[in-house]
Amino acid sequence: MRVLVIGGGGREHALCRAIGSDSQVSEVHCAPGNAGIAEVATLHPVRATDPAEVTALAKGIAADLVVIGPEAPLVAGVADAVREAGIPCFGPSARAARVEGSKAFAKEVMVAAGVPTAGARTCVTAEETAAALDEFGPPYVVKDDGLAAGKGVVVTRDRAEALAHAASCERVVVEEFLDGPEVSLFALCDGTTAVALRPAQDFKRAYDHDEGPNTGGMGAYTPLPWAPPSLTDEVMESVVLPTVAELARRGTPYTGVLYAGLALTADGPKVIEFNARFGDPETQVVLDRLATPFARLLMACATGTLADFPPLTYRGGAAVTVVLAAEHYPADPVRGDVIEGLDDLGDDVEDAYVLHAGTALDEEGRVVSAGGRVLNVVGSGQDLTAARAVAYEALGRIRLRGGHHRTDIAARAAASTATDGTL
Repeated sequence: MRVLVIGGGGREHALCRAIGSDSQVSEVHCAPGNAGIAEVATLHPVRATDPAEVTALAKGIAADLVVIGPEAPLVAGVADAVREAGIPCFGPSARAARVEGSKAFAKEVMVAAGVPTAGARTCVTAEETAAALDEFGPPYVVKDDGLAAGKGVVVTRDRAEALAHAASCERVVVEEFLDGPEVSLFALCDGTTAVALRPAQDFKRAYDHDEGPNTGGMGAYTPLPWAPPSLTDEVMESVVLPTVAELARRGTPYTGVLYAGLALTADGPKVIEFNARFGDPETQVVLDRLATPFARLLMACATGTLADFPPLTYRGGAAVTVVLAAEHYPADPVRGDVIEGLDDLGDDVEDAYVLHAGTALDEEGRVVSAGGRVLNVVGSGQDLTAARAVAYEALGRIRLRGGHHRTDIAARAAASTATDGTL
């Protein structure tokens, strides 16, 4: 099986790594990729958001399966073009991808499907925004209606900050704040059937103790020892399956991964947001523990045969990933700094590896920073304490001028089973 992965971040590095470990995969290709992905896949300089270019590449390499990583190509209709060419594709159509491309559309679908979620108002004018902020009160939650690379959400008690964010967007969704620990659940769908991967938790704030601005994610871990054992089944029944059914009813069957960002409130799980692709950096830890042949699982989704696929299996233990970010991330990350120590993760740092997110090669062939979130360092172990110790030991050997990371990823979960939202 030849598999083409579209994208070039840490999520795509994790996807390529997991796909390549499937014994039925003979070749892994990635477009455009990055410096780290080049070690596990053949790279191609294609614009990921151009349906014609991606389709031509898929045909040119005789791809048996195309897997689309980021949200922008999905919203641009890349999956539609690949399918029209007769190539199996893992990723929703442009119309179905609106569950991420438009927060207002996602809310409309959730309401129609009876999915538990936050109350919300879609606002275009400053007057509408002000009225919605008054209705829901602080903490204020203001979301850019369109794609914002994981950084279009402001959660604040500062009304002026909430209004300023709304003013910077064409249209926003103002929501009530959902109180409770947050969980990410990925459901793989083939249009009618869906199966859940193991849930994970990520850390959105830039600094320790959940301080600083929202980011695309500074780390993640799985499993969640504090979560109710029934959580996955409950979310599938109340959230995922009704959403998949509603989209199918609208003539937009959902094929790909439906990412449900959840808050475990006192009234049960409620949806904070939907994404139309694998979450980053949760994907890195979830796939680290998945034992099921990954490429075959994605092919079952792409070909509508998920109902016949065997139950998923996992490796024991836990996984933790910590993000190394560039100087001044998320505001204005510095690019072009040399990354040192990538070859220092010897045999004495077992069960750890690095996934590249924002990296490139300079003219001298050195790996340099090329984005805000630069690397994901993944550690695994028999439990969260062991996994995070391995991850931080490996991270300590890597050097990036001005680089920064959180030191508390999975710390609370490793130390206790509290569910107070500060895990």
